[in-house]
Amino acid sequence: MLDQLKEDIFRANLQLVEHRLVCLTWGNVSGIDRKRGYVVIKPSGVSYTDMKAEDMMVVDLQGRNVQGTMRPSSDTPTHVALYRAWPEIGGVVHTHSPMATAFAQAGREIPCLGTTHADHFHGAVRVAPALAADEVEEDYEANTGHGIIACMGEVPPLELPGILTAHHGPFTWGRTADEAVQHAIVLEAVARMAMDTLLLNPSAAPIPAYLAEKHYMRKHGADAYYGQQGSGS
Repeated sequence: MLDQLKEDIFRANLQLVEHRLVCLTWGNVSGIDRKRGYVVIKPSGVSYTDMKAEDMMVVDLQGRNVQGTMRPSSDTPTHVALYRAWPEIGGVVHTHSPMATAFAQAGREIPCLGTTHADHFHGAVRVAPALAADEVEEDYEANTGHGIIACMGEVPPLELPGILTAHHGPFTWGRTADEAVQHAIVLEAVARMAMDTLLLNPSAAPIPAYLAEKHYMRKHGADAYYGQQGSGS
């Protein structure tokens, strides 16, 4: 069942290691088959070096196991909450990449300070507030997803394809799992740039809105002209 999607999600998870977004078993990628309503996700706590495509777990949109002999990622309820809320996304990534996680632990959004950020995120990367004690006790991972959705509000998720969760770390998403991984790579890069910028100049101002809008729209707008037609880059 879903052999190609399992292979795709397996390889997407390995990209997290390749791009140094995870260490040990700290992270996960999922993807969804919208026609069947099934999500494929990394198994919980399994080393990336030991993992195989056939180890990927299949769950439904309530997070219940459909196929596989291991436990799915402990973050599965967060992933499925995002899939239920946003039908336009096809992949979700969670990491503890160092710079993005530092901003999350500080409870500080990543401001849009330059064009690199503006090329990929339509505004500052937000921080979903910390959960209350009863939310953690009741259904921690699902409530993490609900908190992300509430923090995003009416913003189209593909315009701002990532968020920080306070005291925890980043989540990103995209039309596919590969695109969600690319957004995780970019999120870590712009977090590092923002950190370095603020160290050099703690009072650095955000990029002017007109320049940020130009960079975002030339890549993602109706009349986008960045890159080659159909390449998305």
